[in-house]
Amino acid sequence: KAALADEITPILEPVAKPLDVATGRKPHVVLVCGVNGSGKTTTIGKLAKIYSEQGLKVMLAAGDTFRAAAVEQLKVWGERTGVPVVAKETGADAAALAFDAVTQAQKEGVDVLLIDTAGRLQNKAHLMDELKKVVRVIKKVDETAPHDTVLVLDATVGQNAHSQVETFDKIVDVTGLIITKLDGTAKGGVTVSLAEKFNKPVHAIGVGETAEDLRPFEARSFANALVGLEDE
Repeated sequence: KAALADEITPILEPVAKPLDVATGRKPHVVLVCGVNGSGKTTTIGKLAKIYSEQGLKVMLAAGDTFRAAAVEQLKVWGERTGVPVVAKETGADAAALAFDAVTQAQKEGVDVLLIDTAGRLQNKAHLMDELKKVVRVIKKVDETAPHDTVLVLDATVGQNAHSQVETFDKIVDVTGLIITKLDGTAKGGVTVSLAEKFNKPVHAIGVGETAEDLRPFEARSFANALVGLEDE
């Protein structure tokens, strides 16, 4: 087991990079993508809590405008963490919402703006157009943004995660991954294959429901857990 962990660790080490948002940019814009059901909106809520607790001024944008549940969920996280949420009515234009959010974040001196996005993969062409438009509009306000484009992946989809990375990467140029639903499943192997194939930073892993369960990705302890070794 230890030998196997020794082999896996060097594969994971190059991709174990935290999401660094304390860049002094106001705002540091993080676009968060992922298919419906990946845990994307929950992950955004958890990130908001983590960054607020670090003393950063955070704002959320409910850009998954067609899913009333996603907008509501983000508002609940916002209330819970005392973070403002920019939202519009269901079905509103996501790009217009993103534009408003970045503009408002600039005005208010926000450190981190986390933007939720649609995840309707069943209508790929429409989704591509929408996400590309969102990026284009964000760039109108700040040509250096989005500063991070994070793809949230559900570990339980297994190899399907590969096609999700490929699809979203074509649309928005994914800069890093967050892998969710790693609690109690032996599905972590996909993380190793993703690291080997795409070499994209894995910023964090979700191992449960609470914000504390969204943890920085650490190569060694992950490799140990994967092969069933206890962490020293």
